[in-house]
Amino acid sequence: MDAGNKGSVREECVGDGVFVYTLERGGIRAVFSNWGATLMSLFVPDAAGEMGDIVLGFDTLGPYMDGTSPYFGAIVGRVANRIARGTFSVDGERYNLPVNNGPNTLHGGNVGYDKVLWQSAMGSDWEGPSVQFTYQSFDGEQGFPGDVDVSVRYTLISGSELRTHMEARPLSRSTPISLAQHSYFNLAGHASGKDVLEHRLCLGSSSYTPVNDNQIPTGEVTPVQGTPFDFREEATIGSRIREVPGGYDHNYVLTGSNFASSAALGDEHGGDKAMGTLHLAALLWEPSSKRAMEVFTTAPGVQFYTGNFLNDVIGKGGAVYGIHSGLCLETQGFPNAINEPNFPSVVVRPGETYRHVMVHRFYTLQ
Repeated sequence: MDAGNKGSVREECVGDGVFVYTLERGGIRAVFSNWGATLMSLFVPDAAGEMGDIVLGFDTLGPYMDGTSPYFGAIVGRVANRIARGTFSVDGERYNLPVNNGPNTLHGGNVGYDKVLWQSAMGSDWEGPSVQFTYQSFDGEQGFPGDVDVSVRYTLISGSELRTHMEARPLSRSTPISLAQHSYFNLAGHASGKDVLEHRLCLGSSSYTPVNDNQIPTGEVTPVQGTPFDFREEATIGSRIREVPGGYDHNYVLTGSNFASSAALGDEHGGDKAMGTLHLAALLWEPSSKRAMEVFTTAPGVQFYTGNFLNDVIGKGGAVYGIHSGLCLETQGFPNAINEPNFPSVVVRPGETYRHVMVHRFYTLQ
């Protein structure tokens, strides 16, 4: 399907019910699969106009489908991030989940939304080329209560912006919902051989949630001032990472941030009242390519993760992804919010709709 100057979208069947979609518009080409609603490749130009793929991933769907992918590019849920001890209560009833990350449940359990086949449909309208993925999550799936209809729509809303619009509707029971898009970025290029420690980052947050030895928030909200977590002013990621045992894998608080957007986002970015207001969460750029990326979100938090557990994963084109080969800026609800009454609630009830919007904006510096 071609929408002229609005871009194009193509569909390819690569297996039994498995499809790959390519969206193109202006300076962006994005490749998705309906397995895990996954972003597999994202090509954007560098300062010299050379196109490069800036997300980590695989050439084939095998590693995504057999569970060996470290969540590259997928939608994770029903609850992204960690739930302490794999247990929580809603409306007085206790639920137990599979534990798959030390003593915790991570990204929805053993078979989260990244490891299932979604239904899919491509489209192209006044907003731009898009692909929509839908999934019917069932009561008791990985221990979570209630049936939930989930949808994710990726749209190239301009020649430099990718919007991810996530929705979920509980049908039968109250349940925690917190979805996240889990791409690993390297603005030098996924196969550049460079790690992300020379990337420069500005995070729109004056506080973060400290964690215990099991990466579970302590329940505190702590100012970043005077700590290696302070990215309110642009800084090189590697400049203080040695002061953070294991590397960055922490939730930053976005609500109440005074970090001003570099541009006002209008209705074309999905910033209507029903979805909340899009705020600039992060600005990232890389010196050699001069690629820059801004991340806008309606979510209350962003998990900044520096690929600390990547261990020579063989990726696209034979590229080897070692520690810090990519970074994640996962906008989402707070980790373990279901067990922390002082955190923004992630419980969604029948009749309510969970909505989460992200916009990635790309450009180059001179």
